[in-house]
Amino acid sequence: MDKTLNILKEYFGYSSFRTGQKQIIDKILEGQDVLGIMPTGAGKSLCFQIPALTLDGTTIVISPLISLMKDQVDALCEMGIKAAFINSSLSQLEYKKIVDAAKLGEYKLIYIAPERLETDSFYELTASLSIPLIVVDEAHCVSEWGHDFRPSYTRIAEMIGKLPKRPVVSAFTATATPKVKEDIEKLLNLKEPYVLITGFDRENLYLEVRKPSEKLEFLLDYIKKHTDSPGVVYCATRKTVEMVCERLGKNGILAARYHAGLSDEERTASQEAFLNDKVQIIVATNAFGMGIDKSNTRFVLHYNMPKTIENYYQEAGRAGRDGERAECVLLYSAADVVTNKLLIENAGENADKSNDYKKLQEMVDYCNTDSCLRSYILSYFGEEESGESCDNCINCLSTIESTNITTEAQKILSCIRRMGERFGSGMVTDVLRGSKNKKLLEFRFNELPTYGLMKEYSEDTIKELIAYMLAEGYIAVKGDKYPVLSLNARSYSLLKGAEELYIKRHIVKEKEKPQKPEREVNQMLFSILRDLRKEIADEHKVPPFIVFSDATLSDMCRKLPTTHETMLLVSGVGKAKLESYGQKFIEKIKNYLVENNIEAPEYEAIKQEVRQEKKKVSEPQKDTRLITYELYTSGKSVEEICKERGLSQVTIEGHLIDCLDKGMELDYTCFVPQKFENEIKKAIETYGTERLKPIKEALSPEITYTMIRFAMWKYKESKSDDV
Repeated sequence: MDKTLNILKEYFGYSSFRTGQKQIIDKILEGQDVLGIMPTGAGKSLCFQIPALTLDGTTIVISPLISLMKDQVDALCEMGIKAAFINSSLSQLEYKKIVDAAKLGEYKLIYIAPERLETDSFYELTASLSIPLIVVDEAHCVSEWGHDFRPSYTRIAEMIGKLPKRPVVSAFTATATPKVKEDIEKLLNLKEPYVLITGFDRENLYLEVRKPSEKLEFLLDYIKKHTDSPGVVYCATRKTVEMVCERLGKNGILAARYHAGLSDEERTASQEAFLNDKVQIIVATNAFGMGIDKSNTRFVLHYNMPKTIENYYQEAGRAGRDGERAECVLLYSAADVVTNKLLIENAGENADKSNDYKKLQEMVDYCNTDSCLRSYILSYFGEEESGESCDNCINCLSTIESTNITTEAQKILSCIRRMGERFGSGMVTDVLRGSKNKKLLEFRFNELPTYGLMKEYSEDTIKELIAYMLAEGYIAVKGDKYPVLSLNARSYSLLKGAEELYIKRHIVKEKEKPQKPEREVNQMLFSILRDLRKEIADEHKVPPFIVFSDATLSDMCRKLPTTHETMLLVSGVGKAKLESYGQKFIEKIKNYLVENNIEAPEYEAIKQEVRQEKKKVSEPQKDTRLITYELYTSGKSVEEICKERGLSQVTIEGHLIDCLDKGMELDYTCFVPQKFENEIKKAIETYGTERLKPIKEALSPEITYTMIRFAMWKYKESKSDDV
């Protein structure tokens, strides 16, 4: 058996790698630098921990937060792996003890804070170590375009340059725009790195934007419906954190607070209480969370809208790290926009405020679109939209009928144009409603034909329509602090009646959320095992999720292991944990089976189930694109391949486009009939290659997303040839 697979099973308790992990591990072991951009929960840590266990010497992991180091080191030690961290939380005596042990080669991994790169003592330590691998975790911190810039990260390349022998360097992050990716490669001085982007999609996360009239009532109601679920509530300001935490406490909800205005001791106490399941909720500003490895957080609720999509997705991604279903709910109000603009204005003279305002508008657009929320986020990070429903966001699950708002939209656009495209949504709304405010009358806007044209609509409704049109690209915005509405090509297309505009709002009902096609988890047994996990965690002085994740407990409930042999077939159970406390879980399961007159599954039956699970994930370890290519060139249609491989049409088409990129032979005309090629090309030149939806809406109805995707490939190919 492959040595890395052996380590995966023996220490971590998993029988197969997730997408991308094996490729990265192999490249590191081959001596190549690596940049891994993988979503939270995709298993980035294993990508460097397994090479660290395979290579001779001590791997150095540069990590930005004390909490992240402690969680990962605790988890490694629980598995019987020698690891330590060096940061400001250590006493002088503790630090000396770790350094002495490190010099003797006792640790396979040492986690350090980036600020340590500035100390002479760290360089003295590295000079005495054999270092085969340097790992830069949360690598986006190196870029000023990233959302958590840390100046000390810029010294990493200098530190590596001072080592007697340059080790392999690997960098990892969950969120990186193309600009941040470029900065990581350049500023860390990666040498011809193997770059793997597994995609930003977290399929287990349900996404929702709500606009409640009373946020606090919504929050209390939501938490009372999720009483057994740990969750994070993010707020924009310290004052809001204090208010929300106080109200939760008055309603009998165990909650802790976390923000930069508290002492280090109180922040640490709040964090530990949440990690150890002593409180259900932590209410926090964005000062909380980076590197928090609590795998069983079942929801992240944003009480206020964050400033950027990067911030939002990083924070929302702290839910469901165990791969189980989790919810990400954002409560939006116009006041959030005002708060964020104030934060931008007070950011200091050196901040790139123009870029900050642009990112804020993109966040506002996310909150106002009625298109797929997942597609919006993926498109932001450079992944093409599929044009299909994700079936796991509030917009895709909405059953409300679309309403034609073409007439209302034309009135709004006409008003913007007649006002000279020089004002924001507030003044445009006042004119449409027939307001008599002094400034409006001074400009004589009461003489415009659009004055009072929508007086039957409320102010909030008109502003919501404008926000929706901005989100969907039918209105452009100019300026930063005081944005001005203006028209673009799509505006004129709508004004001339060349297209119609529809909106879905006021959702009253949702479809059933999709369930995984697997045996149902017995909630009573899960609760019994969760209580046992808490007892063991308290005894070992570690957070419960370090003992076993929720996903592992769920798998125990499905497989019902009653022997050591069958327990090792549970995902997430390795030999070290089995020896430490596996028997206690076995006894609880046995008691439950006896009390409920349930027969334990046979070993072979469980093993067969594991084989089937491995089969599902083994195929991506091969060149999955080549498999698709071979099936297609053997005469099978895209639809037949989708059915055979259990993959979506978008994925299969993506494989074939990748094959075209690599110069493999494919008949392009099978995907794009010649009669449509010029029409699609003109639309691409008009709307660009960032999003598929505007192109689709501008084309003849019979032109499919498939045709657009392949035509877009040819268009990009021709442009690169021109260069």
